[in-house]
Amino acid sequence: MIKRKLADIAAMCGGQVANADDNNLIIQGVITDSRRIEQGCLFVPLSGERFDGHAFVADSLASGASATLWERIKGNPPGPAILVDDALEALQRLAKSYLAATEAKVVGITGSNGKTTTKDLLYSLLATTYRVHKTGGNYNNHIGLPLTILAMPEDTEIAVLEMGMSGRYEIEFLSKLAEPEAVIVTNIGESHLQQLGSRLEIARAKLEILSGLKAGGLFVYNGDEPLIQEVLADSDTPKPEQLHTLTFGLNGNNDIYPSGIMFLEHGTMFTLKEGETPFELPLLGEHNVVNGLAAIAVARHYGIADTAIREGLKHAELTGMRIEIVQGDNGVTILNDAYNASPTSAKAAIDVLKTMKGYRNKIAVLGDMLELGEDEVRFHQEVGEFLTPENTDLLFTYGRLGREIAAGAKKHLLPDNIYAYDDKSELIHKLISLLHPKDIILVKASRGMKLEEVVEAVKHSELHQ
Repeated sequence: MIKRKLADIAAMCGGQVANADDNNLIIQGVITDSRRIEQGCLFVPLSGERFDGHAFVADSLASGASATLWERIKGNPPGPAILVDDALEALQRLAKSYLAATEAKVVGITGSNGKTTTKDLLYSLLATTYRVHKTGGNYNNHIGLPLTILAMPEDTEIAVLEMGMSGRYEIEFLSKLAEPEAVIVTNIGESHLQQLGSRLEIARAKLEILSGLKAGGLFVYNGDEPLIQEVLADSDTPKPEQLHTLTFGLNGNNDIYPSGIMFLEHGTMFTLKEGETPFELPLLGEHNVVNGLAAIAVARHYGIADTAIREGLKHAELTGMRIEIVQGDNGVTILNDAYNASPTSAKAAIDVLKTMKGYRNKIAVLGDMLELGEDEVRFHQEVGEFLTPENTDLLFTYGRLGREIAAGAKKHLLPDNIYAYDDKSELIHKLISLLHPKDIILVKASRGMKLEEVVEAVKHSELHQ
């Protein structure tokens, strides 16, 4: 993490030390949450509609922070401080300065689905050879990305930075802050349709990642998605000079694609050339093979040998609740994919359920997919129509829009095999009453539906049969 004298921090963020006697104070790390103060850190008092971080400065200093940023308009600070005009802008400027000082190379990743999994896989591959730092959790916005950078060890050689957004020009800002030399766009889905209105606009927002890409940089993108190529060809899309591109996907027209895929009980194997040693992923699903292809493409760009890539994939540590296999105390197998959901990712998860063999019943527990805009009812019904006796034996839905999934499911599933609930506890009670130790359950919904509560309840439940 960043470690500098207070005077140096002030110069890096464009501020001024309030009291020259504090110039030589040592700052180690940057914190924005006053509840998580660490000894010697710099506290950054951010402000929102309902709070002002300056109200927590005195307590943060008392808890061990060495100093704070302090906006000049707030008057005199209660202790060692760097005076700035805007605390958030100073934080972002500090991160940009620190990143430049470390000389770490940056890989930026965005996309509607799969960016966190791709980030985790790429980190594992690069870490076989380099000192690598990556975005933790969901620290992928205008606050989280600067904090990720400032937490980076000074000797980092490659930083893998996830870039998220909810609207236009947010990724442009992040890309210009990080100035990556390689970027990945995993796919274009339906998330944020409510804000952006169309998948084309989502594609334009995602390709803003090219705004900060360095001259001669590498753009790795999903070649199965025609919208990416359409936006890339648009003269209004900002592109660096001497842009290099590389495509990945399931289609044989891509630069990197699988020649064969085999689904296993707890993972997936695939090959890129006939007769070669396969790559093994500790993840289920064809869509995760695609995420793996993106990671492999960038790893090869940085000179990682395929032998190291195979080891990196096999031992990758992945962020939870993304088709995470959970074994219940009662024998039930749960596919926990409750972190987020869109129509594209829901169908991909259902495809995974279809590939699971040797189970008595395949059960889908699906909830509302949020931020889909005016077509949200149609999208939910289409997911329901995607369910067939080949991939799902029983369906449980949760939420207002979940009922639309249930309505669509009637196209292929028997009504007696469909259960729709607005009360989560009632859903859990009914689900457990029907479970058998040899059942497998897929749990999928947007984060706001908190369906991980279903996972925990089922995991520890006592079955009635």
